[in-house]
Amino acid sequence: MATPALKSVYLVAGSDRPKIELALRRLRRHFPSDATEFHAASETSGADAVAACNALGLFGGGSGRLVVVTGVEAWKAADVRAVEPYLKSPAPETVLALVGGEVKADSALAKACSKGGGDVLLFDAPRDRDLPAWVARQFEAAHTTADTDACRALIEIVGDDLQELANEVLKIAQWAGGERVGVDEVRLLATAVAETASFELTDAWGRRDVAAVLRSAEEIMERSPKPRRDEVARLASTLAAHVDRVQTCRSLDADGVTAKEAASRLKRHPFYVQKLYAQARNFGDDELRDATLRLAALDHAIKGGSRLATELELERALIELTQPA
Repeated sequence: MATPALKSVYLVAGSDRPKIELALRRLRRHFPSDATEFHAASETSGADAVAACNALGLFGGGSGRLVVVTGVEAWKAADVRAVEPYLKSPAPETVLALVGGEVKADSALAKACSKGGGDVLLFDAPRDRDLPAWVARQFEAAHTTADTDACRALIEIVGDDLQELANEVLKIAQWAGGERVGVDEVRLLATAVAETASFELTDAWGRRDVAAVLRSAEEIMERSPKPRRDEVARLASTLAAHVDRVQTCRSLDADGVTAKEAASRLKRHPFYVQKLYAQARNFGDDELRDATLRLAALDHAIKGGSRLATELELERALIELTQPA
C-alpha cells in the first residue's frame, strides 16, 4: 500500500460538496502530484476503473498511486458488480477514491466498499433551517466568528450553493484577520466581489424605501466595471424578474400556499421566498401590474426610446415604482 494508514478504497459522497472536497484534498496529500489519475464515471465504467487500478499496480514504484473516479452516483448495478471482486483483492500501492453526489449508506456501492475494507464517508448538506449554523461553522473553521445575522446576510447574497458559500467565507475571514464579522462587513465584502449582488436594491424596493433604493442603485453602478448604460439595463432586468417573482408569491399566498411550499415549487431558497412573501404584502395587485408595465417602459427608454440619460430614466422609474401609493 502507498501508506499503512490508508485504505485501498474510499467512497466519499453526499450533498455537502465543501466537505467532500476537503476530504479529497486530505487524501491527495498522501501522494505526489503526478501520482493521481482522475476519471469521470460518466465516461468510465466500473470495469474501466478496475483496469486503471490494476494497470497502475503493475508499475508500483513505492510512492503509491491514487485513482479518483468522480460522479459515481451515476454508476449502475453492473458497474458495482465489476468493482466488487477488485475490492477483495486490490492492486498494491494503489488507492481507489470513488467520489460522488448523494449516495445512500445502504446502497450497493456503499455496502461493497465497506465489505472490501474501505472507508465510506458520506456528508449530507445542512437542511435549510440549519444553513446559517453551517455558515457559522465555516467561519469558525477559518478562525473567525460571525453572528447569525451576518451568516443569514451571506446566504441572501450568495444563495444556498455550499461551495460558493464556503469560498466567500474564506475570502471574508482572510480580510477579517480573526476579528468578528457582522452584517455590515458581509454586505460590504460580498457585494463588492459579486457582480450580480443587487439584493439591497430589491430589498429597498420591497420595503418601499425610496432613498435606499436610489442609493443602492448608485452604489451598484459605481462598483460595476461595465459601462453605466449596460449596468442600468442589467438592473432593470433584475428588478423586472424580481417583481415577477413577487407577483407569483402574492398569488400563491392568496391561494393559501405557504412560503415553505412556494420555495419548493419555485426551487428557491426558503429565506429568499419568505422575503418575497413579505414584500408581496407591501404591494397591491394593481401596483404590481403597473410595476411590470413601468419596467417595460424603462426597457424601451434604455434601448433608444428616450433622449434622457439612462441613469436618469432608471432614477425616475425607481422613484415611481417604490414610493407608497
